[in-house]
Amino acid sequence: MDAVLLDMDGTLVDSDAAVERAWLAWAAEHGLAIGDLLPQLHGSPADSTVRALFPHLDDDALDRAAQRQLDLQYDDLADVHALPGAHELLATLDRRHVPWAVVTSADRRLAKARLGAAGIDPPLLVTIEDSARGKPFPDPYLVAAQRLGVDPARCLVVEDSQPGIDAGHAAGAQVAALRGLTAELSITSLAELTERLVSGLVFIDGS
Repeated sequence: MDAVLLDMDGTLVDSDAAVERAWLAWAAEHGLAIGDLLPQLHGSPADSTVRALFPHLDDDALDRAAQRQLDLQYDDLADVHALPGAHELLATLDRRHVPWAVVTSADRRLAKARLGAAGIDPPLLVTIEDSARGKPFPDPYLVAAQRLGVDPARCLVVEDSQPGIDAGHAAGAQVAALRGLTAELSITSLAELTERLVSGLVFIDGS
């Protein structure tokens, strides 16, 4: 592997509570039960989730509904923090001169806010604004690989949601999956991934 491409929410940053609070408020505004939303909240862009819930909306109404959902998230950072092992993993990649990027379904404003709250400053940040299609399409990971100057097939994608895993596979990358999900490498924590990198069980070519 020549580079590591990491999802943000649920992978590097614990923002689950903030995400769910925002969707709970949004659901109440639209007369939806939060139980109808929970299976779709994590890993997909807001507009994709809104489109799945309200397929009849025209583009302008879709944009307004998705933007409203994001507006509810921007300033909700009270309990957003780095997940255990995140800083150690990124420090290991830096020590080994392994290129890495954060690839997220959030927009740039939200991504910068959450990463800042978590104390993470990625050398490359790819957001929903950087590609025509978001996860589960491969576009975000293809953009990240291109900007790092590496072959997508030589990248390790680290994800915690099925849309993200599907995006990584569609890009031709190898995938490490968290949260009990299945991929080429299933890991229980970022600390486990760091241990595997250090021990050579996952081989990364540093420059």
